[in-house]
Amino acid sequence: MKKHQLLKATVLGLPLICLAAAATLAQQPPAADPTRNLTPVTDAMLRNPPPGDWLMWRRTYNAWGYSPLDQINKDNVKNLQLAWTWSMTAGATETTPIVHDGVLYLFNYANKIQALNAATGDLIWEYKRELPAKMLTDGGNLSSRNMAIYEDKLIAAMTDAHIVALDAKTGKVVWDHTTADWSKGWRYTSGPFIVNGTLVQGMTGCGNAQPGGCFITGHDAKTGAEKWRFQTIAQGNDPNANTWNGLPLQSRFGSSAWISGSYDPEQNLVFYGTGQPYPWIAEMSGLLPKKEGVANNAAYTDSTLAIDPSTGQLKWYRQHLENDTWDLDYVYERLLIDLQVGGETRKAIVTTGKLGIIEAIDRTNGAWLWHKETVHQNVVSAIDPKTGAKTLNGNALPPIGQTTVNCPADPGGRGWPATAYSPKTGTLYLPLNEYCSNTTPQPLDPGQAYTGGGRAVYARVPIPGSDGNIGRIDAVKLSDQSTVWSHRTRTPSTGAVLPTGGGLVFTGGWDRVFKALDDTTGRVLWQAKLNNAINSFPITFTADGKQYVAVAVGNGSGLARSLSTLTPEIKNPDGGSVLWVFALPN
Repeated sequence: MKKHQLLKATVLGLPLICLAAAATLAQQPPAADPTRNLTPVTDAMLRNPPPGDWLMWRRTYNAWGYSPLDQINKDNVKNLQLAWTWSMTAGATETTPIVHDGVLYLFNYANKIQALNAATGDLIWEYKRELPAKMLTDGGNLSSRNMAIYEDKLIAAMTDAHIVALDAKTGKVVWDHTTADWSKGWRYTSGPFIVNGTLVQGMTGCGNAQPGGCFITGHDAKTGAEKWRFQTIAQGNDPNANTWNGLPLQSRFGSSAWISGSYDPEQNLVFYGTGQPYPWIAEMSGLLPKKEGVANNAAYTDSTLAIDPSTGQLKWYRQHLENDTWDLDYVYERLLIDLQVGGETRKAIVTTGKLGIIEAIDRTNGAWLWHKETVHQNVVSAIDPKTGAKTLNGNALPPIGQTTVNCPADPGGRGWPATAYSPKTGTLYLPLNEYCSNTTPQPLDPGQAYTGGGRAVYARVPIPGSDGNIGRIDAVKLSDQSTVWSHRTRTPSTGAVLPTGGGLVFTGGWDRVFKALDDTTGRVLWQAKLNNAINSFPITFTADGKQYVAVAVGNGSGLARSLSTLTPEIKNPDGGSVLWVFALPN
């Protein structure tokens, strides 16, 4: 592997890392293979992970996305420099590396998984999934946002609706479970979540006209055998089945569970979010006009689901947006945070959907606590402060034959790049984008059968009175919901946020700039211009006692392509997916 000579330049008084012409340094002796000392990942480790490991999507069961590591801090981050890079398969790169005992596991586009020495970037092993030829050419998403590690196995959900367990030391297949038939449109775009030996996995691809919609499954982590299945569209004897405006099961579509979950050990409950009905336009889905004698809120779309991971039984749910006709999912991470509300401590879930409205609910029963709006929106005209009931703006409903202005629209004022919470500051950090859309439904022709898709076109435009800035990183104090600071940029925010014990918040955007912000002020303390867009989940870890910060870059995700239309002057290459790893000088 080639190392690179580093030059430091100054831009607006800030250190900016640049790569000079590649200069091969003196050959170092081969590093020891860290898999020799790889220890099994236990349930106790997942409940309380070592500070230097990153064992799951948001590092901890509570989904905070926070690392306590502080070797890299406000005082020395200006000296952060490139440690190593790794070229990845070109394509949409939305990944979260897993790190355990000095081994970094990486999911590449098109379902290639690699194990690397986390200190040097040297390849240890590689597994490449042989995907069906049609899947490789149909233009779908072949990336995944996360994997899981448990005992001696690395476990990943594949694009072809298989879940595969690999030996963490060798990469050899331990088991391969088929959950659904990929040829019918089923897909996985995010990975599993493991609780007490049960692997929990959400299904997506549910906009491909599959009757009855999506589901969440529980599996034996040792064998992959399916233990239970929860349907995310209410049906059959479910008491909420009569919420689909009288539609038969074969005409109910959507409710994808396309983002991984969080877990409360005290209650033994996992929390998942769900997406919207399909097709997006309610007149086409049959949810409007409303019929007499039936409800049309379409359970369990756009909801928080509280599920017993042992049985798959739904304990409670809360729907955040009824009859979503805009593709404004509430599928994203559920952060489990104990909050002071009305003079008492409440066990809360904090989540933010595409509308950019931060919502806090009680995680024992789904009761409403509070909300805070962030980006400009015109879909919800009012929220009852006691119940959380939303009043929708009738003028924002997109009827067939007309174009309406919706703020925001798909892919959201807050997209899938994750928010994060720092217990050090008591602050929620959010990547946001300000824009609206001229939304035009695409109706079916007379006699044409629905075969999938959202059936709407979004022409994205700046918000009214925009100053030209699209992206934001907001810091919101959860104790009083005050905005502490807002870091605004012309470039869309396309990367997740990573707060650390060193007082930093790492993030990046469509302009290829990866940066470290002061967690209390939002001031940029360090930045590096990389080779492609940051459109993934940065992590930090230790190897051989040294702290590193890693981020994968690459173009091609639907979110990035959609937001790029707002800033046509910012160009990015089609290829060039790379894992960048930074550290302080020795």
